[in-house]
Amino acid sequence: MYVVCWLHERLARKLVSTHFASFSEVKQRTKREPTGEIDLRVGGQRCVVSSHMTTFTYDDLQRYLRQQREMYGQVLYVDPQEEGLPLAEPHRADDVVTMDHPEEEPRPPSTLNKEWQAADTLDALHENIHTCTKCELGFSRKSFVFGSGNPNADLMIVGEAPGADEDEQGLPFVGRAGQLLTKILEAIHFRRDEVYICNILKCRPPNNRKPLATETDECEPYLHKQIALVRPRYILALGLTAANTLLKNKESMSALRGKTHSYQDIPLLVTYHPAALLRNPEWKKLAWEDVQLLRRLYDSKV
Repeated sequence: MYVVCWLHERLARKLVSTHFASFSEVKQRTKREPTGEIDLRVGGQRCVVSSHMTTFTYDDLQRYLRQQREMYGQVLYVDPQEEGLPLAEPHRADDVVTMDHPEEEPRPPSTLNKEWQAADTLDALHENIHTCTKCELGFSRKSFVFGSGNPNADLMIVGEAPGADEDEQGLPFVGRAGQLLTKILEAIHFRRDEVYICNILKCRPPNNRKPLATETDECEPYLHKQIALVRPRYILALGLTAANTLLKNKESMSALRGKTHSYQDIPLLVTYHPAALLRNPEWKKLAWEDVQLLRRLYDSKV
């Protein structure tokens, strides 16, 4: 994990001490190169924090450190495969200097085009947000997976995040889970081009891990705007992450499925993510009950 930045020593020290409680030295290399490096010494071990990121602002670095702390706790890890970079040993209380947490400096405003909030079509929204780098995923993605389907759909399907196939092709639900979703839709007499399909996150998390709260917080406003533009009559949330994010709760799947919820006065139903069905075929019967309920409700209203 490499954090490349233009920060001088004081700012580097302040940022890292804000997010990680203990370290003994932070300095910036003096090489005359287009980028600098933060060089940490944790527990007497040298630990260079680095990244593939090409553009790195104060705001980006803040988010990166916060995410690393959320995932790994109070220890900064380096990739042991990085040539010549020894992995830091875990902290020991007697060889680490503890520093007070200084006040965070104000964040600079985001450089993302603010016109997305005023977009009146999905195309306009996509044009204004597809270069987003508000979280770390914006730097690791291959594609910004916006969504696809009928922009005036009566049914909107919301998943969790893109996978490897989606990241490669730039379209939602195109891998094995997507193929299963297509079959499920066809079984209840919907064509894919009739509905609108998207995800909570627009960028793939590493190794398809569950989205972090910091990532959903940054990406969710885009989804809200998509829903406002499509104006569906029904929403089907696929998986617990999508359901909990939209409904703002921490209910279990068994508590959520089989009933109608409401998202901004739009009826919302919940079922298993197709990827979960591929791993757990015994859940397909329950998912079939859920989508049959959706079809009955849809037919009674549309």
